[in-house]
Amino acid sequence: MKDLREDILNVIETNSRISMEELAVRLGADKEQVVDEITAMEKEGVICGYNTLINWDNMDCDKVTALIEIKVTPQRGQGFEKIAERIYKFDEVESVYLMSGGYDLTVFIRGKNMKEISNFVWNKLAPLESVTSTATYFVLKKYKEHGVALVNTAKEDERMLIAP
Repeated sequence: MKDLREDILNVIETNSRISMEELAVRLGADKEQVVDEITAMEKEGVICGYNTLINWDNMDCDKVTALIEIKVTPQRGQGFEKIAERIYKFDEVESVYLMSGGYDLTVFIRGKNMKEISNFVWNKLAPLESVTSTATYFVLKKYKEHGVALVNTAKEDERMLIAP
């Protein structure tokens, strides 16, 4: 059962649009068993959602992604949980991670432009009482995300054809 669950997760992690029939065939399992396992994993919080990976660079709209490193003072008896929860509840925040190293939390946010992200850090994030410092980095170009290459790596052959 554990192996089937892990096999299901490995497939749907890269293709959540696969049909239940194809997934069952691919895994050599019964369709009803696959559906039951997915339903159970959704109820247990193992499967938390189904996202679409979008390459916003190929669209004519403004989107800026930033990574923010945050140093915080942990709350007594709650550690980093309370401040992490306050941060992930902001609409702008896409991801929050507890980290090892020089900073405590890493936050990914998306905005329309650098000014919008700057305002978020200045007006919402930095004033939080547990936050002692932040460092913001803007993503300039995404080459690969969630295991998928976002750039065309096939280069055209630029050599001239010389006829015999």
